[in-house]
Amino acid sequence: MRIEYAMKKFGFALFCCLCLTAALCCGCSTQNKQVLSSYVLDVVFDENSNSLKCYQQVEYVNNSENALDEVCFFLYANAFDESESPVSNAYLTRAYPNGRSFGNIEIESVQVENVETEIQLEENEILVVNLSEELFPQESVLIELEYVVNLANINHRLGYGNNAINFGNFFPIACVYDDGFVKNKFASNGDPFYSDVSNFEVTITCSEDFVVASSGQQVETKTESGKKITRCVAEKVRDFAFVLSKNFQVLTQNVDDIEVKYYFYQDDNAAEHLQTSVDALSTYQNLFGDYPYKQLSVVKTNFCFGGMEYPNLVMISDNISDDETINYVIAHEIAHQWWYGVVGSNEFEQPWVDEGLTEFSTALFFEENPKYGLEYDTIMENATNTYKNFVRIFSDIYGELDESMNRNLNEYPTEPEYVNCTYTKGMLLFDSLRQSMSDRKFFGCLKDYYKNFSFQNSSAEKLISSFSKSSHTNLESFFNSWLDGEVIFN
Repeated sequence: MRIEYAMKKFGFALFCCLCLTAALCCGCSTQNKQVLSSYVLDVVFDENSNSLKCYQQVEYVNNSENALDEVCFFLYANAFDESESPVSNAYLTRAYPNGRSFGNIEIESVQVENVETEIQLEENEILVVNLSEELFPQESVLIELEYVVNLANINHRLGYGNNAINFGNFFPIACVYDDGFVKNKFASNGDPFYSDVSNFEVTITCSEDFVVASSGQQVETKTESGKKITRCVAEKVRDFAFVLSKNFQVLTQNVDDIEVKYYFYQDDNAAEHLQTSVDALSTYQNLFGDYPYKQLSVVKTNFCFGGMEYPNLVMISDNISDDETINYVIAHEIAHQWWYGVVGSNEFEQPWVDEGLTEFSTALFFEENPKYGLEYDTIMENATNTYKNFVRIFSDIYGELDESMNRNLNEYPTEPEYVNCTYTKGMLLFDSLRQSMSDRKFFGCLKDYYKNFSFQNSSAEKLISSFSKSSHTNLESFFNSWLDGEVIFN
């Protein structure tokens, strides 16, 4: 396989040079001038074995202040092997309609600067790549990986179902470095992901009768010997995902020079759901700031939860039958393009930072678009009642209840506790903050937060500091009363 890809290295070097030049010449603020790492992937899908043969080159840039002797990568695909459970017991039937199935990632070779090196795994979740020489700040190193991703038959981020094949979190992605590589554990609760913004070029080879939905822009598609070869380029994104289906139909609409696509295989109201997607994109641009990409794909696919966000692509479960729920999920997942996509955070350690703000943003969408029939005040009233009932029921069952919000995903004993403390309480936190100040000041805080942390990783502490600075008010005590579980709902 190495010979097959040898001629591509010149193209890879040229791509990296272009990406580095673009990053250095970008008219961003000083804090956004870091040079981005670059990924080039060549992946071939075999539908007979439901596996993905992959070759990956990473030009990893050390943007830390320390010299590094290793680079660590998450292997999220191993969350689907027999030792893990990617879903809680409540979702087993929905996730595995054809019975339990397993998948994994098999690393076949690792090279550093064209020299073969040992394959070193930590607990099957982290790939550790040892460097022959220290990598100093702002230096880069070329890492090459060959691997196979074996898919489980599961309606999930990564897996094949009856109508589509999802490829989310399928490739080794560099761990964020923060005084050491952050090595979060996989959790069935929530989205245990955390990554830096990078540049991607991905070539996808599959049977010619597949339709490809992907992150980034599909800059070239050709057919050779019954195979479809699609080349995608995604710049300044923190992940890359794609979905394949032989049954996809596609509707497209442009808004503000952004191409919005809706992929579906059964949807009597597809045109209306495309319009929801367009309305969500326009609404969030007005409320928070510009969507910085040229493409957004909304993909209806096999998925056991409501939806899932990736840069330039969101998955919507094909299990949802009523329009009100579909519209809500579309609005929620597209809001993640701002809170997760452009402004990142550690979704494992502080999941409320993106999920709470995203859920609140969803309520704002319906406030700004009354034609959808959901009122902002009704959403907040229902959320309050839901949370109060959750506290009452769980307190009766367990005697006491931890209502704190700054918890790792695996520190929530049950899924209802995670959902209520992260989504519901997170939304109520931002509504309460809004009620404490003028809308002019509050929405100014949101816009400043988006502007100041675009293409970076934020945190609870940075969010609180940003809102305090923009509002000229010390909001630390306000936030901490919610995060520590001291707020009382009457």
